[in-house]
Amino acid sequence: MSAAATNVDPAELAKFSSLAHRWWDLEGEFAPLHAINPLRLDWIDRQCPLAGRRVVDVGCGGGILADAMARKGADVLGIDLADKSLKVAQLHALEAGTANLSYRLVAAEALAEEQPAQFDLVTCMEMLEHVPDPASVVAACAQLVKPGGTVCFSTINRNPKSFMLAIVGAEYLLNLVPRGTHEYARMLRPSELARFGREAGLVTTASSGLEYNPLTRRYRLSRDTSVNYMLAMTKPAQG
Repeated sequence: MSAAATNVDPAELAKFSSLAHRWWDLEGEFAPLHAINPLRLDWIDRQCPLAGRRVVDVGCGGGILADAMARKGADVLGIDLADKSLKVAQLHALEAGTANLSYRLVAAEALAEEQPAQFDLVTCMEMLEHVPDPASVVAACAQLVKPGGTVCFSTINRNPKSFMLAIVGAEYLLNLVPRGTHEYARMLRPSELARFGREAGLVTTASSGLEYNPLTRRYRLSRDTSVNYMLAMTKPAQG
């Protein structure tokens, strides 16, 4: 059985499928993703200017980031294994008239076999903590990107602070995201994610933390990667 066929958690798919109709509700369960989207979009654009680039967004969900990148002038393909989420993303793109944007129900590993080294930029945001084998997804992202291209990841660190803030705080005290959204054992330390990248032939080039202030209810980028963080990696250009 291929990695693409096995690297999926049915319970995670069911969880996000049940919320699919809420993806574009700015006050719903995905409100935090809408709130951080401008921050991560600008950060990604600094790592790899989006205009005119061919991009694949791995684990695109309802298309919040994919849509924004297309509006920045990128030619974007969003992929996911949650069919209901993709249908919502496709409907939103149709209603909004977003150009240069398409979606496919396909695993990253399968697309990597089909279209190796075809993308200038690969994004995989808030997804690695929801799959059984994150290293397999990282390797697929490395295979998808062109030599000299960029891969951007975001996920949640694994430590006592992240447990208190991302799970106890965000899920149980502040109700920012539904309870059970994150599983502590699946969170990834930046060193682990960087190692997965190295093993796949990628070089880490930039990092950023993402902090939430519960008093102002605002997010900001920072140097603190102890909870939410992003890593940018490049695939060395062939000599």
